[in-house]
Amino acid sequence: MKLTEEQINNRLAKMEGWEYIDGALHASFEFENFKEAFTSMTRIAFEAERLNHHPEWTNVYDKLEIFLSTHDADGVTEKDFEMAGIIDELIG
Repeated sequence: MKLTEEQINNRLAKMEGWEYIDGALHASFEFENFKEAFTSMTRIAFEAERLNHHPEWTNVYDKLEIFLSTHDADGVTEKDFEMAGIIDELIG
């Protein structure tokens, strides 16, 4: 079920580094080098497959930008917050 903007902002207030942009949760990460960025992406990919919930992301060298939304709900859902929490745990 799609969350309201108020519900999203209330949840984001407790999360560091994530914001609500253009209907999605967004975060940017910077790593020591490309290998570290790609390793983190691989770890995230295994969890995304497990949840069957895949991020929209871009990677340029040591930077990773992630957007999370649930396409069939046309917005942000609990699945996106679950994935954001997993990403935070994996990246630390």
